[in-house]
Amino acid sequence: MSLKYFLLLMATLASTMVYPQGRFDNVNIKTTQVNGQVYMLEGAGGNIMLWITEEGVLMVDSQFAPLSDKIKTAINDLTDQPIIYLVNTHHHGDHTGGNAQFNDAQATLIAHQNVYKRLQADGKETGFLPESTIEDSAMLEMASDEIILIHLENAHTDGDSFVYLPRYNVLHTGDMFFNGRYPFIDLQSGGSIDGYIKAQETMLELINPSTNIIPGHGALGSFENLGESVKMLRELKSKISLAIEEKRTRDEVINDSSLTKYYDDLGFGNGYIDGVKIRTTLYDGLYRSSGQ
Repeated sequence: MSLKYFLLLMATLASTMVYPQGRFDNVNIKTTQVNGQVYMLEGAGGNIMLWITEEGVLMVDSQFAPLSDKIKTAINDLTDQPIIYLVNTHHHGDHTGGNAQFNDAQATLIAHQNVYKRLQADGKETGFLPESTIEDSAMLEMASDEIILIHLENAHTDGDSFVYLPRYNVLHTGDMFFNGRYPFIDLQSGGSIDGYIKAQETMLELINPSTNIIPGHGALGSFENLGESVKMLRELKSKISLAIEEKRTRDEVINDSSLTKYYDDLGFGNGYIDGVKIRTTLYDGLYRSSGQ
């Protein structure tokens, strides 16, 4: 057994042993054609983007390791081309868990340098770790078309990147956009409210009203959906910043459902982050940045 194969096997086993038995048994992989040969795969965890060309496949994010066989079946239903580029939008396990299963000899795994650092610190091995890292941005080429990767600082985490395909006008935002939901802003991993809002504003400036958006979580989105997310976050930031200025306590803000009621009623709290969690995150992040 070669050393590389052994390390890949160990990475695979390590990534599959941390989940409760049967958790993913009933998960189905849904495939949506976005534009041309660009597809979105939904299962459990972060949404995957595929771009299929005659030279190979671009894959963005890899979901959880126990779903890899199902994801491979979904890909094989579309193409027999190999994966050439596998991009991680950030380090969270619902976006990187399948890395070792898809990062074969033909693939190059790419992510921001902080993704590498966090995965390495978490004990991940060769096969799971990015082989190529970016600092600010990168331009890849496949089938004579461009793939744009841009890192945005301290948004969802400290290692977020989005992926944009100009020819197809498709954007994969990673977890810098949860469509129709409150976002998870990982303050412990370098995320911030201001950075998250700025990231969404930056993406809106790059794209146009015809852009198809693959969010980190949620249904296929649009320019309008992303704009609604920015508006929601600005409004909630304003309300909770005012509460902090008024010296309201953390518990008072967390327990005040009126602060998020409008968006709660629209269903933004029906995902992983509910009204209580978003009020907690916004208070903690804004209080910290206020220097109080």
